Amino acid sequence: MPVIERIGAYAEDLTAIRRDIHQHPEIGFEEVRTSGIVAKRLEEWGIEVHRGIGKTGVVGILKGDLGGGRRIGLRADMDALPMEERTNLAYASRYPGRFHGCGHDGHTTMLLGAARYLAETRNFAGTAIFIFQPGEEGCGGARAMLADGLFERFPCDEIYGLHNAPNDDPYRVGIKPGPAMAGADFFDLRIRGRGSHGAMPEHSRDPIIVATALVQALQTVVSRNISPLKQAVVSVTQIHSGSAYNVVPEEAVVSGTVRFLDNAVNELIRSRIRSIAEGLAASFEVEIEVDIRNVFDVLINTESLVEAYMEAARDVVGDSQVYLKTKPVMGSEDFADMLHAVPGVYCTIGHAGEVPVHNPGFMLDDGILPIGASLLARIVERRLQHF
Repeated sequence: MPVIERIGAYAEDLTAIRRDIHQHPEIGFEEVRTSGIVAKRLEEWGIEVHRGIGKTGVVGILKGDLGGGRRIGLRADMDALPMEERTNLAYASRYPGRFHGCGHDGHTTMLLGAARYLAETRNFAGTAIFIFQPGEEGCGGARAMLADGLFERFPCDEIYGLHNAPNDDPYRVGIKPGPAMAGADFFDLRIRGRGSHGAMPEHSRDPIIVATALVQALQTVVSRNISPLKQAVVSVTQIHSGSAYNVVPEEAVVSGTVRFLDNAVNELIRSRIRSIAEGLAASFEVEIEVDIRNVFDVLINTESLVEAYMEAARDVVGDSQVYLKTKPVMGSEDFADMLHAVPGVYCTIGHAGEVPVHNPGFMLDDGILPIGASLLARIVERRLQHF
């Protein structure tokens, strides 16, 4: 079975929706226009709509015509990234510093396509729950929806999600059973030293010197503390300090991210970061304030449900285009938090294009839209069959 014929007929409409959202990107918890489009479309299709879940999240409820009490959740993220777009597309972002550089405009559109089809056919036994999540890009959108009682108010027996993959072959669906994506911490290390005239550094306790030593020391955490049989990443991604050429500043801030697939490994990394900061603070006679906060859990696909999602994918793209991934990735995804609450599976769908996500030149292939919509619709029809 190829792309669902009815959804294929929506292709132009889906492209128009996606490009409109792309032109009007909204970052985490600011998705007012986007969530408004989602809610309006769902209501037009006769789907029960709940707004303001986790601030700007939207949930749609649709009962099938075949009875049944089981409930399947489908989730898409809505937020854009706080970065510039450099694609020169006719429908490029109208807002400086905001860009759908991860394809969430496409994910939202795919779920809308699935919702429209299921609303028109209702050929399933049970209830489909459409979850449009805000703030995936490090803002804690999944946790905000969970804290707002997502699964207490809208119980799901299973939940499914997806992500576009420009690094895979076009329209190829991949799933990694078990741990599939890394958990993540963000850290900020604030160094408080003593400022001075730049020509008289002997009067200072230079936080920039401390920051450079700190960055170097942090690079030893994985290479000298973590078993080479375990996977982990510590990346310093920001250093902020100073405002003048002739002033040794009072403060410097070193920030970055930790990625891990094992919580024990993460605890060891946290402990080493604190110990390194404490030791350097004593050595340089400064203060170092350590702030480490968890942002993403490890994404773990429910192994007993992987084959069901693969069968749904085979219906859409064919046997040869569906495969099991053997290695997890160190990127993170806050759908992980939902999977810790409800069994489910997350997959990737390849598409045309070679520019990776989170790059200013990233471009989503609109050909993926009916494929993703068909996959999401098929998993509902398969898991809510009438017997």
